[in-house]
Amino acid sequence: MALVDVAGQRRDLGALLRSRTPLVVIETRDEDRARAVVRELARAAVPAKPVFEWVVTEGLRRVDVDLGAPQRFLTGPESVLQFVRDGMPAVYVLLDFHPYLQDPVTVRLLKDLCQGAAAASRTVVLISHEVDLPPELEHLAARLGLAFPTREERRAIVDEVAREWAAAHSALVRADETSIALLVENLAGLSFGDVRRLARAAVHDDGAITASDVPAVMRAKYDLLAQDGVLTFEYETAGAGDLAGLDRLKEWLARRRPAFDGSAAGLEPPRGVLLLGVQGCGKSLAAKVAAGVFGVPLLRLDLGAIGDKYVGESERRLRESLATADVMSPCVVWVDEIEKGLATSDGDTGTSQRVLGTFLTWLAERRSRVFLVATANDISRLPPELMRKGRFDEIFFVDLPDAAARAQVLRLHAARREVVLSDADVADLVAASDGFSGAEIEQAVVAAAYAAHAEASPSSGGAALVQARHVADELRATRPLSVVMAEQVAALRAWAAGR
Repeated sequence: MALVDVAGQRRDLGALLRSRTPLVVIETRDEDRARAVVRELARAAVPAKPVFEWVVTEGLRRVDVDLGAPQRFLTGPESVLQFVRDGMPAVYVLLDFHPYLQDPVTVRLLKDLCQGAAAASRTVVLISHEVDLPPELEHLAARLGLAFPTREERRAIVDEVAREWAAAHSALVRADETSIALLVENLAGLSFGDVRRLARAAVHDDGAITASDVPAVMRAKYDLLAQDGVLTFEYETAGAGDLAGLDRLKEWLARRRPAFDGSAAGLEPPRGVLLLGVQGCGKSLAAKVAAGVFGVPLLRLDLGAIGDKYVGESERRLRESLATADVMSPCVVWVDEIEKGLATSDGDTGTSQRVLGTFLTWLAERRSRVFLVATANDISRLPPELMRKGRFDEIFFVDLPDAAARAQVLRLHAARREVVLSDADVADLVAASDGFSGAEIEQAVVAAAYAAHAEASPSSGGAALVQARHVADELRATRPLSVVMAEQVAALRAWAAGR
C-alpha cells in the first residue's frame, strides 16, 4: 500500500479516478479526511464526477450535490452493489464495507462491477481502517494510504482550534511561539482527526498552549498508536549517571548525539546497537539511557506480542508497528531479548522466517531517525543474518560488573533508599559481591531494608536503620547467577573474549 506525502497522495488518487480504476481501497482511521479528499478530487476531475456515499445504517446518498435524504432501501450490501452495477457513471464510496467481503454473492457482484467498470466509468472506493480483499478481487484493486498532515497543516489545525476557543470565550489563547512549535512537532504521526482532538484537549484545558501541555499530548498520542500492545510508550528514561559501568557505551552514545539530533550537518544519524551479555547487568537500563542521552521518547517493541494464528498477520502487525516507529521519529526503539522474538527452528511453519525477513528489511531500508537498542542473553539463538555488519552500528558485550562498577551500583541504590555507607563499607561490600550482577546487588540492598525493618524494636516506633552489615548478610545469603549457572555464564564470556 502506497503511503505518500499529501501532494503525492492527491496526485495518485486523482489519477486513479481519471483512469477509471474500478476498485480503490483506502485503509485509514481518518474516515472524514478520506471522504473529503475523494469528493474534492472527483469534483476537480474533467469532467466532474458525481460522488455517492453508502453506509449500512442509512443507505446510499449523493454527496456532491444535495438531493435530500439517503435512499434507505439501499442499506443492504447486495442491493447497493446491484444499484451501482446498473447505475450512472460516478464514484461510489462504501464505508466500512470490509465485513461483507466474506460473502460469495458480495464478492461476485464486486467482481462484475470491476470487470464492467471501464466501459461504464464507475469507480468503487472502499474506506475502512482495514480491508482484506479476497484473492479474486486483489488484482483488480489499487490500494492507497492517506498521508499524515504536514507541519504546516498541523499548525493550521492548532490555529483553528485556538480561534474556536477565542470566539467561544471572548479572549485570546495564551501562547508563545516556542510552545506552539513544540506542540505542533509532537502532534506528528497522527491523523487529521486525532491532531484536532488532541489540540482541543490542550487548548480547552486552560485556554493556553504551554510546554506543560506536551507530556499529556504525548501520552495520549502513544496510547492512540499502540493499541495492539506490540509497540508501547515507556514513560521513564534515564540519564548516563543512572547506569553504573558501561562507560564505553555511554561515551559512544554521547559522541553520536550531534549526528542523531541533526546538529552535526553532514553526518548520518546512528542506526542502533545490539547489547549481548549476562542477565541483570544493565542492558535494559542502557536502552533507557540511550533515550535520555538523545533526549527523545522511548518505545518498546514486543516481538512476542505480534504472533497471530492467521497466515501473514504477524508480519502485518510488525510492519504496522515499525511504520508507527518511523512516523514517531526521532525516537529510540527498544527490543528486549530479541532472540526470543526472532529465533527460528526446524519445526517452524515459516512465520518466524517471514517475521525475521520483515524486520531485516526494515533495518536495511529505514531512513527515519529511529535508534534501535536490541538486547540479547542467548547468543546461540540469534540468527546469523541479524549479526552481520550493517544491521547495527555496533555490538557491545555487557559483562559482569567489575569492582569500580559494583561500587557505583552500591552507591546508587543505597542513596535511593537512604542507606548510609562509608567508603570502607563500600570497599567491603564490593569485595563481598564479586561475581554479582547489578540486579543482584540492587536486590541485596532491597532485602537489607526488609531485614532491618524486621529487627527494629517496637520502642523505636518501627523505624529501621539499614546498615552495611544488613547488606553484607544478604550478599552472603545469595548465590549469584555466575555461580548457579556457572557453565552458561562462562560459555557466554568465553564467546565474547576476543570478539
